Amino acid sequence: MKLGWDRFGAQLGVLFCVAGAVVMWAGYNGAASYDDVPSQFPYLISGGIAGLSLVVIGVGLFVTQTSRAERVTLESHLEELRHAVERLNIGAAATAAAPAVPVVPGPMVVAGNSSYHRPDCRVLEGRDGLKTMTRGAAEAEGLKPCRTCSAAD
Repeated sequence: MKLGWDRFGAQLGVLFCVAGAVVMWAGYNGAASYDDVPSQFPYLISGGIAGLSLVVIGVGLFVTQTSRAERVTLESHLEELRHAVERLNIGAAATAAAPAVPVVPGPMVVAGNSSYHRPDCRVLEGRDGLKTMTRGAAEAEGLKPCRTCSAAD
């Protein structure tokens, strides 16, 4: 939002509410000057409907402007949070240690709970204490090849 216009909607909303109250008061004041009910109706209807309409429009303007201001604040906080998370991820990536599972040449695979993986499979990143075995031994234990790294290739 541009400077100067960012609070205009809320101020205009308050102005409409005050104008609506004035119009309702004028309608009441006009109706109060007559004793018979049929003479009061035009003042009550015109002052009441016009005044209530102005108040509703004013409240709508005020709520809309407040919502916009809150959205701008929320977006700026989310942007700051995104930058902080990016800084944390960059810092964590820079200090990350070598992969826990060494790349083993040959037909060796890494056994998981229900499948076996190639040693360079991305599913194994960050996991420690995994055992390596031959592909034949993994299949003998009932393990299936990983769908991500295609260990059966």
